[in-house]
Amino acid sequence: MSQTDKTKQVVEIWTDGACKGNPGVGGWGVLMRYGKNKKELFGGELETTNNRMEMMAVIQALQSLKRPMPIRLHVDSQYVKKGLTEWMSGWIARGWKTADKKPVKNQDLWEQLNLLTAQHQIQWIWVKGHAGDPGNERADELANKGVEQVIGNLI
Repeated sequence: MSQTDKTKQVVEIWTDGACKGNPGVGGWGVLMRYGKNKKELFGGELETTNNRMEMMAVIQALQSLKRPMPIRLHVDSQYVKKGLTEWMSGWIARGWKTADKKPVKNQDLWEQLNLLTAQHQIQWIWVKGHAGDPGNERADELANKGVEQVIGNLI
C-alpha cells in the first residue's frame, strides 16, 4: 500500500463504557480497525460513573493514535456525542457552566476530549447500544472486561 493510500484510510473506532452501580466499579472498552489491523483496549476504575467510562473510552482510543488521522467514531452515548459536537462550545464560552449556570459535570474529561478531538478529523456516528452492531457489541464486551479486571484486583 502506498503512502497516499494510507493517508486516505480511515480509522474505525467503537467505544463503550460500563458501570456496575452508578456510581460504582466501571470499565471502558475500545475496538479500533485500520485497514487489516485491529487493536482492542480496555481498563477500568473502582469508583466512577457510566458517563465517565464512556468518555474515558474515547480518550483512551484517541490517545493511542500515533498521529492525526481521519476517524469514524462509533459511540452509543448521546452524552459524549452531543457534549463534543453540540454543547462544548457553549460550556467553554460560559466558563465551563451549563446553560442554567451550573458547573459542567466531568469537566476534567471534557477538557481532555476537547484537546484530543481537535487533533483529528472525526465523523461521529451514534449507534444504538446492545442492538447487534458488531463493533459496539465488542466494545461493550471489552468495557465489561475492564470492570472484571478492577473487581479481580480487589480479591
